[in-house]
Amino acid sequence: MEELKVTLIQSHLHWENPVANRNHFSELFSQIEGETDLIVLPEMFTTGFTMDAESVAEKPDGPTVQWMHTEAKKNNAAITGSLIVKENGHYYNRLFFIQPDGTIDTYNKKHTFTLAGEHKVFDAGTSIKQIAYKGWKIRPLICYDLRFPVWARNTDEYDVLLYVANWPDKRVAAWDALLKARAIENMAYCIGVNRTGLDANGHQYTGHSAAYDVLGKHISTNALEKEFVDTFMLSKDHIIKNRKYLQFLNDADSFTLE
Repeated sequence: MEELKVTLIQSHLHWENPVANRNHFSELFSQIEGETDLIVLPEMFTTGFTMDAESVAEKPDGPTVQWMHTEAKKNNAAITGSLIVKENGHYYNRLFFIQPDGTIDTYNKKHTFTLAGEHKVFDAGTSIKQIAYKGWKIRPLICYDLRFPVWARNTDEYDVLLYVANWPDKRVAAWDALLKARAIENMAYCIGVNRTGLDANGHQYTGHSAAYDVLGKHISTNALEKEFVDTFMLSKDHIIKNRKYLQFLNDADSFTLE
């Protein structure tokens, strides 16, 4: 597939209330005009960025994942976002990518946010994930991962770098700058979906969800700081032409991590 239609949903979140959040996002799905291929939700979209994992964690096949299955099939689109999962006695900030045919891919957040004590509650992920969807290769990452460029390094020719986040307003300038930088340095589309509103810890979120093309051009269209549903098209031809002409990835330093 040469084009991929993507919908970003930027919204406030009901604190530690999965039912209310699922219902709210179902309502927002109805605002999508026409068909789309992929719907992207924020980090911890059922709860907000809470460290009270014990109270709100779900099983890997729990009600939110079942809801994602239902909505993916209903909308004929993949749905992705992260939520709190308990598995084998451990908690994870886990991104789910669920396709309309029921295919599931998951990614556990690698860089837990020490400033908020996330590392004390959640186990960190240990592996990078690449998702194959409609002929596109997608690298999913979560929030704080954005600050670590090696983890996003495009050594396997992915097409889209995708971040879901709860990134507070006080550091939103870094969010803006790093999303754009990741697109440019990896010669890939870079998409970031953040939340809006005030959480129970007093942190304000102003969104700034955005998408950038391989040259760092801002291609999403909606107002940065309001709740919105924004749909736009990604072009495989744009990637191929620019990588063939510029060949920056071929000149990248070669190294391994130990």
